[in-house]
Amino acid sequence: DLIKVVASGGVLSSGDSPDAIQYSMEELKTIVEEASHAGRKVAAHAHGAASIKEATLAGVASIEHGSLVDDEGIRLMREHGTFMVPTLYTLDFIVDEGAANGVPEYAIAKARAMRQAQRANLKKAWEGGVKFAYGTDAAVFPHGRNARDFAIMVDQLGIPPLAAIRTATASAAELIGIADKVGTLKAGLWADMIAVEGNPVDDIRLLEHVPFVMKGGVVYKAPGGR
Repeated sequence: DLIKVVASGGVLSSGDSPDAIQYSMEELKTIVEEASHAGRKVAAHAHGAASIKEATLAGVASIEHGSLVDDEGIRLMREHGTFMVPTLYTLDFIVDEGAANGVPEYAIAKARAMRQAQRANLKKAWEGGVKFAYGTDAAVFPHGRNARDFAIMVDQLGIPPLAAIRTATASAAELIGIADKVGTLKAGLWADMIAVEGNPVDDIRLLEHVPFVMKGGVVYKAPGGR
């Protein structure tokens, strides 16, 4: 469906720094060009400021993580229409529960060192007009906690609740190229819906407990098992 390139070092990877550049600009441009020949978008794992800027200039569709984005990177992402996929809860899990789940100490140290800067930088990116799409890195943490990014978006990045919801619906569909099929509630689109008990605009954490799921018009989960 897409090409993912690891443009910078990571948190869980051994022996590198999250802000280390791992591809040259020429390589990144070639990756984007070759992917386009196959009709594929490129997503770039990039924590470091320099790798974010280079990947954006190379034409990637999205920056995954974006933790150390700087003012120039924010400007470039806005101008190029590059999406930010922030994956916020991942660092919380690594810091708070990593040791008990076998995460190496070096990765926990990286996550601890990065978390505060990540929140401040991504808040600036949102306020600077960068487009956000919801993505979680689930599997780093247990599936089922995917919705915990919403509360971090709202409480720590200052994203309005309805805008946070849109990152996971219309914006995510736009990023992956299926906005004509899903992501909004319109006649003729896939009937993919969830429902929660209350208004998530008033309490975004309601999205962490989903009692109703419909996929393609078929109900897969409902209160009482109906």
